[in-house]
Amino acid sequence: MNLFDDTALFDEGKKRYTQFLLPDTELQLWEQFFARDKADELYKVLLATTPWQQHMRKMYDHVIPDPRLTAYYGGAKGHGWTPILLDIKAKVESACGISFDRVLLNYYRDGNDSVAWHSDTLPADGKHHHIASVTFGETRLFKIRHKSRKDIKPLDIPLTHGSFLLMGETMQEHYEHHVPKTSRKIGPRINLTFRISEAGKPVYYTSILPATTS
Repeated sequence: MNLFDDTALFDEGKKRYTQFLLPDTELQLWEQFFARDKADELYKVLLATTPWQQHMRKMYDHVIPDPRLTAYYGGAKGHGWTPILLDIKAKVESACGISFDRVLLNYYRDGNDSVAWHSDTLPADGKHHHIASVTFGETRLFKIRHKSRKDIKPLDIPLTHGSFLLMGETMQEHYEHHVPKTSRKIGPRINLTFRISEAGKPVYYTSILPATTS
């Protein structure tokens, strides 16, 4: 049985390139960066073969489970690169001219899985770098707001099936981002964020919970 036959399971949007004119940073979006058939294939393989785990992290005075499943590849602390991840990485690097050495995979099982407002932490080398974000599966809103300038209107970007978003080096310094929960009945989403960091950088706070993919 083909999971994707007869039905357009995910909305991949229109094939186009957008450069967002944001103060203090660069932000670029390629929609349908991966063609529909290829994006369907990559989604299916990543869902089935990734060693998904649910981690715990510290939030203020509490330790809570992440509202999504994750897997980390690259470096001494991550899983070894797989051929499919290397293929995705090569296509991303060819488009933006930047080399990445780590990737964090996030699996949003439904509309209850999310990411709170945050900026990615400073890498161990003390400098922010570009982050390349690739999405397969359900469209989710990627919300962006400036940390200090209230005159800059917040931005909502629907990240569609097969899209590629490139955040500039200064994005984490000046902006926060957020993937909100939704009450709509929606399908799952897999997001890959390719990064430049160091192997000694701590990624998670503490223990691991059994993963549930449905």
